[in-house]
Amino acid sequence: MTPLTHEDTEKDSVNLAEGEILDVRNLRISFGAMEVVQGVSLRLQRGQTLALVGESGSGKSVTALSLLRLLPQGASVDPGSSIVVSGQPVLSLTPRQLRQLRGGSVGMIFQEPMTSLNPLHTIEKQIGETLQLHRGVSGRALREQVLALLEEVGIDNAARRMGAFPHELSGGQRQRVMIAMALANDPALLIADEPTTALDVTVASQILELLKRLQRKRHMAILLITHNLGIVRRYAHQIAVMQTGRIVEQGTCTEIFTSPRHCCTRMLLDAERHHPPVPVVAGASELLRVEDLRVWFPIKKGIWRRTVDHVRAVDGVSLRVARGETLGIVGESGSGKTTLGLALLRLLPASGEIHFDGHALHALKHKAMRPLRRAVQVVLQDPYGSLSPRMNVAQILEEGLLVHGFSVSERRELVQWALQEVGLDVAMLERYPHEFSGGQRQRIAIARALVLNPRLLVLDEPTSALDQSTQAQVMALLRQLQAKYGLTYLFISHDLGLIRSISHQVLVMKDGRAVEQGSTEAIFAEPRHPYTRQLMQSALTV
Repeated sequence: MTPLTHEDTEKDSVNLAEGEILDVRNLRISFGAMEVVQGVSLRLQRGQTLALVGESGSGKSVTALSLLRLLPQGASVDPGSSIVVSGQPVLSLTPRQLRQLRGGSVGMIFQEPMTSLNPLHTIEKQIGETLQLHRGVSGRALREQVLALLEEVGIDNAARRMGAFPHELSGGQRQRVMIAMALANDPALLIADEPTTALDVTVASQILELLKRLQRKRHMAILLITHNLGIVRRYAHQIAVMQTGRIVEQGTCTEIFTSPRHCCTRMLLDAERHHPPVPVVAGASELLRVEDLRVWFPIKKGIWRRTVDHVRAVDGVSLRVARGETLGIVGESGSGKTTLGLALLRLLPASGEIHFDGHALHALKHKAMRPLRRAVQVVLQDPYGSLSPRMNVAQILEEGLLVHGFSVSERRELVQWALQEVGLDVAMLERYPHEFSGGQRQRIAIARALVLNPRLLVLDEPTSALDQSTQAQVMALLRQLQAKYGLTYLFISHDLGLIRSISHQVLVMKDGRAVEQGSTEAIFAEPRHPYTRQLMQSALTV
């Protein structure tokens, strides 16, 4: 591709105020007759971070995509809208000029790096493409620049990692690769769309500190899209709050956090507040006891596939949980949290002892275990992926009841009861998962578990896919159900704020082992293990 000439860029440039990188005025975006962005205006200075915050569906990501004209098919921008980036009127640029803007003056980090990176190309090729396209770099110089970028974003053993494919990297490493691609051509503006949503607290902290350091070094502007107000408080200079397609409040961090004016802003701030866990009944008996639980996956090599070693996903974990109590299980991605939960559900082969409500689950065969599955249910991380798109809500909720032999009238009554218990209308029973918001889908997943009248719920990152206000609503629902029915929870999360708000006891996992256990108050007041202290420190930055 031929680079733009000086005349090309000069004739299409627009004057901006000194130091200004982004100027959006009266942006209106519609999908058919529905206007999803309504008169949004934003300004951003070089070296500054503007946080665009709001609930899911408020229009944040659509607004960000419009800055590079990356809107999906069917979207239209009102002719009266204006978007100027680095002096270029984005809405009137030619396709050739747009290609130079994307990845040139403006870099973008998308929410999910695994789906944003090409699984068929190496890291070196994907970063190199943008350097070739915008700067015409090739050969040895190209390899040297790619290596320098990987080292700048903190990839360990960068020279070896250049030949790796995306699936061979961790979530944090993939996000660092995305940052390297976005920064390859020294952009004036970096758009970061929920850059830490899929990451655990330690990796998220590292990514945010990396962005902050690179911003100071390169003096670039950052448009940060997030629903995490902890991130906003620490890293942003200005805040714009969106609700149903409109900017309802703008100002500095100090102004917004100390004197919020709009009810939407106050609601988002309220969602941050700490709520104590539901009190446990005095003298509550033990419901779950686990002794020396191990889940080892064999590593096989050679033509005869002999076992040469094991991956110790869970390695000698013991725990106790009383009736009506919540045990929070916390740790980084890959620490063994989810594997532990699946092993307790007898969904993975494991050694050790699992005692539940007087039953030795580890000694039961599949058939004997089946009746007890009613009493131990699970709510998974992704409410969209865990609900069948081919089944309506009624079918989803009654599936377990069918397995356990409930009559038609019992199923109808229990399905309606469970849906009402999670705050949804029975009129929704004939609707399908895609017709609901993320928060509503998670309520349906909770209702599916609740309908069987369980005594123990394993909650595996039940709010990680939700925005902060929806997250607060789901947490309030879980506390309400626990208080009403005396439910016992195993709450798996890497979010220490959530763990603290719902858990009576905390178990900290690292590399498959429980490195620290104790009451929530004791763990948060005085963590003993260095890893726990590291998690606490990382949590302060996100």
